[in-house]
Amino acid sequence: HCVTQLLKITASRCRALRRSPVKPRPPRRRQAGATTPTPRRTGRCTAQPAPLPWPPPRFPSARFPSGLGESRRRRDAQRGGRTFPHSDDSLFVYDCINAEKKTLGNKGQDGKPTDKGSDDILAFAFSPSGDYFALTDDSKRLILFHTKPSWECVSIRSVSRRCTSLIITAAEDKILIADKSGDVYSYSITEPQADGKLELGHLSLLLDVTLSPDDQYILTADRDEKIRVSLAKAPHNIVSYCLGHKEFVSKILVIPNYPDLLLSASGDSTLRLWEYKSGEEVYCCHLSSICGPETTKTDQKYPVSRITYCCQGGYVAVLCDGIPTVYIFQLDAIAQQLVYRQQISLKHKVWDIAFEETGDLWILEEDSEAPLQLYRPCDGQWKPVTDDKGLQKMSKYLQDNWTVFEGFVGAESHYSSLYKASFDNMAAYLQRKEERLQQQKKKRQDLQCGSNGQTKKMKTEESLL
Repeated sequence: HCVTQLLKITASRCRALRRSPVKPRPPRRRQAGATTPTPRRTGRCTAQPAPLPWPPPRFPSARFPSGLGESRRRRDAQRGGRTFPHSDDSLFVYDCINAEKKTLGNKGQDGKPTDKGSDDILAFAFSPSGDYFALTDDSKRLILFHTKPSWECVSIRSVSRRCTSLIITAAEDKILIADKSGDVYSYSITEPQADGKLELGHLSLLLDVTLSPDDQYILTADRDEKIRVSLAKAPHNIVSYCLGHKEFVSKILVIPNYPDLLLSASGDSTLRLWEYKSGEEVYCCHLSSICGPETTKTDQKYPVSRITYCCQGGYVAVLCDGIPTVYIFQLDAIAQQLVYRQQISLKHKVWDIAFEETGDLWILEEDSEAPLQLYRPCDGQWKPVTDDKGLQKMSKYLQDNWTVFEGFVGAESHYSSLYKASFDNMAAYLQRKEERLQQQKKKRQDLQCGSNGQTKKMKTEESLL
């Protein structure tokens, strides 16, 4: 099984509920002969970590509020996640159970697929503008939605293998999907019924895929400690490898406002900064030196399950699997290092974290009474907020639909299955070797004694003759 991705909390517009309504301006009258300027796409400083998606969630459906903006939709539409916001105080409901089955699995003698998957969502992503939303499920389906002006299912396509991560390009023309067999496929958005195209492949399970902000590079991370950088236009052309991790690479993130830097996290309990185009490691942070006092186990491992980034201030929030603490760092881009700033200790297991563009930090906990926490920066420290209207409304929706999350409450970590097993069989080998040497020595002694006895017998017989 794979590692679970829970509720995605990238709430870059979660302050929408705290803003007063603005009256729309009347449209301008265009003068005769005037030309309409071409709209200019503006970049967004929002971190886009690819989800770590398995094992798939096992919940029926979820119902969450609407009118919270594109990034709040990104946060809410997950985990049994067949329900998405549609308009103010209404819900757009899409149930994967009722979606068209197009699984390309092996068929048995009766002609039915032998590989029957569930309808649980494995991975999802919004496009940078929020106009598109894509998800894949355990039945090997890729489902594409158009979100504006209202939610609409555009296409349902089949994928070759179960997906582990996906991302939509900045140009919003392709969806890149990484699967458990180590391949990356691209699916067209402009041609929503077209089949997928194989872009590149690894020899190991892929755990994450991301893109550079200009769509020029595809970055992939696998279970065999490797980060590969490939040209997007010619993925067979490998630009570099970022090598240095000792265990599986769970998360990779290209820093949005420093597009030449890559942040990676691994099961070896380290965060590393890279100049990924050259494959050079510029900084390494050992989480055990920071997280150590929070745990009692001497052999504790700290696999990073979530990374979120805030461009305003260059803050990085990190969540380690199984540890109810959020660690906050600040990126020093000039010195190319991470500076530890704060840790937020919580009472319950943390499922997910995300920054707003303003620096507010949202935390989703394994607590039915207070599932959502909001921390706001004040004098360089993040402090809890309780009187926020958006927080109160979202918490109410989560509490009313807590049955969606009950199946995951108390679940054990699934990262342990990604660690490579090691065997210390040297002592047993040396013991067996010593036994073989003793047996060989004994045989030689027996042969020598037998030959000596035979020689004496022959001499006795000769003397008698």
